[in-house]
Amino acid sequence: MTRTALLFTLLTLLTAALFVADLAVGSVAVPLGDVWAALTGGACDPAVSDIILKIRLLKAVTALFAGAALAASGLQMQTLFRNPLAGPYVLGVSSGAGLGVALFLLGAPLLGVAGHSFVQSLGIAGAAWLGAALVLGIVMAVSRRIKDIMVILILGMMLGSGIGSVVEILQYLSSEAALKSFVIWTMGSLGDVTGSQLTLLLPVVTAGLVLAVAVIKPLNLLLLGENYARTMGLNIQRTRTLIFLSTVLLAGTVTAFCGPVGFIGLAVPHLARMLFASADHRVLMPGSMLAGASLLLVCDLVAKLLALPINTITALMGIPVVVYVVVRNRNIF
Repeated sequence: MTRTALLFTLLTLLTAALFVADLAVGSVAVPLGDVWAALTGGACDPAVSDIILKIRLLKAVTALFAGAALAASGLQMQTLFRNPLAGPYVLGVSSGAGLGVALFLLGAPLLGVAGHSFVQSLGIAGAAWLGAALVLGIVMAVSRRIKDIMVILILGMMLGSGIGSVVEILQYLSSEAALKSFVIWTMGSLGDVTGSQLTLLLPVVTAGLVLAVAVIKPLNLLLLGENYARTMGLNIQRTRTLIFLSTVLLAGTVTAFCGPVGFIGLAVPHLARMLFASADHRVLMPGSMLAGASLLLVCDLVAKLLALPINTITALMGIPVVVYVVVRNRNIF
């Protein structure tokens, strides 16, 4: 067995183990035997079965797909913009999705759709997609004219800051109930995703992941620059559109239902590069998806044990990776 195959096997087993642990760990510890019985329909206390199937399973599945989605979108952004600090959060894509959600959540009561769960879920997702697409479209349009990657990165950060200001104005003008709903959303949570929301989240994220896999070969060509990719016959416009669509579906959907979960999309691709010691996206893409799912499951476990919002844990785990990347690239030491 090659080193890469061994790493994939171990990472898959780790992800499965963390998934089971996420089902067993919580305010009420559940033995693994009861977890298995609840999942397979065996003899189990009805209360325990409800905890596993109606609460923890939804949360664990959300963590699995959200981690993979954020990691895949981050890897695509870093390759497309050829910048190790690019990602859905840094480039303002998550902020754009947040603006769309803010406009919908704070305006939903006025439109009379706040009480309809599926309509509200669809509205939140649609608003997040539009917001993420708007910001990513602006960044990509500027990137065609300005080749300096640092300028593009700064633009994304400024867009994120500007959007944050608009959101604060909306918060100031909104009602108390709408404001409370939005503030809770901004803290990031995997446990607030309902069954009806999950039926929307899973197929959309799956479609985004399929698109991410479909552009693996173009991403490898883009590693050597767009001019080289053109000489190899790559349709740059079509590739950008596919990456654009994939990122909007992945980052926009996760942000809509889980809140602005930061640092996973930025840090995990670097962890995958260090782990697999490869720049080949045929290895990095599935490796990043597995690593992202594992890391978010770990963050969820820690968040449950410490009773903290998921965003605080992802930041504490992601910041050291980002600092390491900056130090290594700038040769500070």
